[in-house]
Amino acid sequence: MSDSARSASPVSARIQQLPAALANQIAAGEVVERPASVVKELVENALDAGATRIEVRVQQGGSTSIEVQDNGSGIHPDDLALAVLRHATSKISTAEQLAAIATLGFRGEALASIAAISRFSLSSSQTNDGLGYEVSIENNIDSDITTVTLDDALKYSDRIVPKPIAHARGSRVVVRDLFFNVPARRKFLKSVGTEYSHIEEVLKRMALVHFDVAFVLIHNDQKKLDLPIADSGELRLQRVRKILGARFADTAHWVDAESLDLRLAGWLGHPAEARGQPDLQYLYVNGRIVKDRSVSHALRMAYESVLHGHRHPAFLLFLELDPERVDVNVHPTKHEVRFVAQREVHEFVRHHAKKILAQFQTAPAELGDALHPSQRIPELTQSALGLHHLEAYPNARIQDQIGQAFAPTYRDSFPDRQVSDNYPFNRTNPLPNVQSALGQYLEVLRVDESARTVPPALDEYPLGLALAQLHGIYILAQNRDGLIMVDMHAAHERILLEQLKIAWDANQSEQWQTQPLLVPLAVDVTSQQAHRAEQMQASLHRLGLEVDRQGEQTVVVRAVPALLARGNITSLVQQLLSDIDLPEQERVELSWEESRQLNNSGLIRARDRILGTMACHGAVRAHRQLSLAEMNALLRQMEQTPFASQCNHGRPTWRAFPLSQLDKLFARGD
Repeated sequence: MSDSARSASPVSARIQQLPAALANQIAAGEVVERPASVVKELVENALDAGATRIEVRVQQGGSTSIEVQDNGSGIHPDDLALAVLRHATSKISTAEQLAAIATLGFRGEALASIAAISRFSLSSSQTNDGLGYEVSIENNIDSDITTVTLDDALKYSDRIVPKPIAHARGSRVVVRDLFFNVPARRKFLKSVGTEYSHIEEVLKRMALVHFDVAFVLIHNDQKKLDLPIADSGELRLQRVRKILGARFADTAHWVDAESLDLRLAGWLGHPAEARGQPDLQYLYVNGRIVKDRSVSHALRMAYESVLHGHRHPAFLLFLELDPERVDVNVHPTKHEVRFVAQREVHEFVRHHAKKILAQFQTAPAELGDALHPSQRIPELTQSALGLHHLEAYPNARIQDQIGQAFAPTYRDSFPDRQVSDNYPFNRTNPLPNVQSALGQYLEVLRVDESARTVPPALDEYPLGLALAQLHGIYILAQNRDGLIMVDMHAAHERILLEQLKIAWDANQSEQWQTQPLLVPLAVDVTSQQAHRAEQMQASLHRLGLEVDRQGEQTVVVRAVPALLARGNITSLVQQLLSDIDLPEQERVELSWEESRQLNNSGLIRARDRILGTMACHGAVRAHRQLSLAEMNALLRQMEQTPFASQCNHGRPTWRAFPLSQLDKLFARGD
């Protein structure tokens, strides 16, 4: 190592206070990650100023120029120089206000951070006379009294005289040459297209919660996004449809739930529309865009029995609670929050999301895709068939029913896809115990062939009347709208699972029959899972599992549920303990009581996994010949069962093919 290198080594260097401009550049690294971060901060400032129109202009993905103009309340001329100072803000002034923040911004860091790493100008007007004032911050450039360096602004802000200019009411911020003086950051910028896509996503996320604001996005002098104020139900629907797509808007269901101090509203996407990536998940807490692990985990728990494979649900949800019960000052970009009662929020979201999903009946038919992949045929949905029809909203149309004020009053929005608090299912009464339940529920297909000789009207049953079996796998039925095709094993599997859950919940003291293993089986697990297995030994025993801890990362299985004795025991135990053990990336600070409740929720998933396996083993198998009466019995059971649109593994159980589209296939009516 050279002498010069050693002389600059932190080991020998003396402690000194960094120059203010350098400190701002370092701080900017936390606030400004890329051009989209600049847009987010500036748009939030505009929203806090009460703007009703925000226009964003960017060049080259924001790397060369970003301009944000609004029609908000503006900044007083004497405050323009202060605006670029760190921790200078008009939004809070006391610690008490920090504990109950109602604005999107509050730290007073954004403008200072942006100005530290760009050529920056800020202009504003608080009047309607066409006169405004401007201050420019251009680092490393010779300056006069109105165009100053950041150091000058920091040291002599009281002497800076803003320059008068022609200006409409509101503010305009221009950011040029982002990261020009921080080359280490600039080289990490992605392609123009990638950076622009992040900017567009920021605007879309803002637009999905601020319906009372018009947004315009212009990239390289081309208008890319133009969202007018959505002050009516129809316009709000158009905005949601434009941003999230027609598939989401047409199949998602509205949720509106309240507790004493929590409210959840928004849309839950249909499981059939789940995606390969979590790219259509929008969560807002008190109007703020956030990504919260606890809420995300709650939604995954709600969806887990109806999603196929590693798919991700789509949702647009708004969570409201007392600002004092949520801390938004925990992350530099304010993307994360911390709830005072995290477990309460988790269970509130999980419970109400699962309640809605239990009544989803909107699996789309895709006959066109199956026959001609290149030619989509408009599909009929199960909701159109009237399955689990809610009499409170007969024939309601989305466009006619959206409430007038979206954010404050959720309840009147989208009533044709709201769900009643009372389940419309005709559930079977619980049987004495789970063991007998499985055997007795398998009798569901054994019916009296002569019980009904006169066929009912086709519109009496949403899933219609059975016609025949196809290859011993599918049931073909007709209803008033066309053809229904049912995967009989998948459908019966879901019916059995839901009925076994009822029997289990009705007999909390029951213990499942176990099958002792002739040779105890050692299973390798993580140390955390081994510890949890030891803690939850009694609960696992009720599931039919006798598990003892043996060593730091080993458990010994001595007995398993009798029905699953021939299954893969090692895989079963590892999966169950994984359900009980919260994954590392989802761990949060929990109290002892919250940790106990979390273990219980894991045991519920473990119970469902075992019940699901039992249902799969007990469901009617493919190639079993059924009579018409047996097929109709299965269809009637489906109409009375929650989650009937998907099997236990998330696959669809049935599809609907409208008669009008079948006519087109045969050129009828042409």
